[in-house]
Amino acid sequence: MTTSQPSPSEPIFITATAPGDLATVTVTFNPSLAELQAQLHVLPAHCIKVIVDNASKPDIWEEVVALAGKFQNIHLIRSETNLGLAAALNYGVDWLATLTPTPQFVLLLDQDSEPQPGSIATLLAGFGQLRAKGHKVGCVGPLLADPDTGLTHGFHQSTRWRWTRAYPLAGTATPVPCANLNGSGTLVPLALFQQLGGLDEALFIDHVDTEWAFRVMAHGYSLWGIPSAVFAHSMGQASVRFWLLGWRVWPVRPPHRHYYLYRNAAMLMKRPYVPMVWKTWAAIKLLFTTLVMAITGPSRWQQIKNMWYGLRQGFGKK
Repeated sequence: MTTSQPSPSEPIFITATAPGDLATVTVTFNPSLAELQAQLHVLPAHCIKVIVDNASKPDIWEEVVALAGKFQNIHLIRSETNLGLAAALNYGVDWLATLTPTPQFVLLLDQDSEPQPGSIATLLAGFGQLRAKGHKVGCVGPLLADPDTGLTHGFHQSTRWRWTRAYPLAGTATPVPCANLNGSGTLVPLALFQQLGGLDEALFIDHVDTEWAFRVMAHGYSLWGIPSAVFAHSMGQASVRFWLLGWRVWPVRPPHRHYYLYRNAAMLMKRPYVPMVWKTWAAIKLLFTTLVMAITGPSRWQQIKNMWYGLRQGFGKK
């Protein structure tokens, strides 16, 4: 296990050897040690695993260090301030790019995502099979299963006029063409990640994966879901299920997360490479979310205040 401490201007890197084809980058912020341990247990022992910590509490950071010491090939990067999800992932990938040889693929992970046995190998195989068939593959991602409800989040798809989700059964062998992939579980060639400039750090946390997906596709690459690869993953603090032409998962989020969701959605609506179908869908979803939170949400007035402030910030209003 090795450690370094980055600053926004001068990250400190170290050297390592024989990274192999795959490396992983996990971002932590006051993580559940049980969830992080479960993730580390299923990551391949031979691959380099980077943990970038976004200023967790000192006692939790000490527990992360102690936990990491129980596993092989882990490199810890500690930030004294919360840089945000995008910047933290970029730091991790930048460090991997200094290795010789450089890993071919990087798997991006949230701290609470747990790949099911065999799923990482399945992602790698799926990427290779799609590329062998002539597809210009940018990223592949797993089918995400919500641990609270047992439901899957499905895969985003779109036509010219509709933004939809496909819900293949877990274990389905056929890859699913996607219009977007959730960030956690995204498998991407490290060279492509750097070629496209990494993740947009101005977004901080929410819709980081959305912007990345649209930028990947704008450069002519395709996105694919691999339903035979399954990761357990939560979208919010908790999840509830509701009926809308089938059971769906509704993530429960704190007010500050709705600030970023609304701000970043507004920011993306101004970008020319973001499809109009997504902009339309996003506006409808934001309105629906506002109504739901105004009627039933916890801390509803704080939620509405943060949503409104986020929209104003996103559209450049003071």
